[in-house]
Amino acid sequence: MLETEKIRQLIAQALTARTFSYSPYSHFQVGAALLTKDGQIYRGCNIENAAYGPSNCAERTAIFKAVSEGQLDFAAIAITGGKEGEHDYAAPCGVCRQVMMEFCEPDFEIIVAKSETEYKVYTLKELLPEGFGRANLQ
Repeated sequence: MLETEKIRQLIAQALTARTFSYSPYSHFQVGAALLTKDGQIYRGCNIENAAYGPSNCAERTAIFKAVSEGQLDFAAIAITGGKEGEHDYAAPCGVCRQVMMEFCEPDFEIIVAKSETEYKVYTLKELLPEGFGRANLQ
């Protein structure tokens, strides 16, 4: 489990990423900060589209950025979200959980935060207990 100071740093990065949210339709802004096992952080925000289907969540933005740069070993992700001007807990959607299942271990930590001091920590196994992934296809 990550130390409290590292969790707070990751949440701060997610809060920064949230400021770049492109959410003109839902006005629900999400930021994510993905921590690799070697200590690098990749940030992502949600990016909406008028056709809705092509929209992308903050978590997947961060993961895809990391994977596109050759990173495949992840330790944790912090997620912050809420309506414009508000902070609430924003758990990852089902699609994001499935993407995490593809690239992360069951003990991957998911930090859902309102602030640097108000947060909840889950493992991927807790949020996707009977997940389908690579191992199922081997």
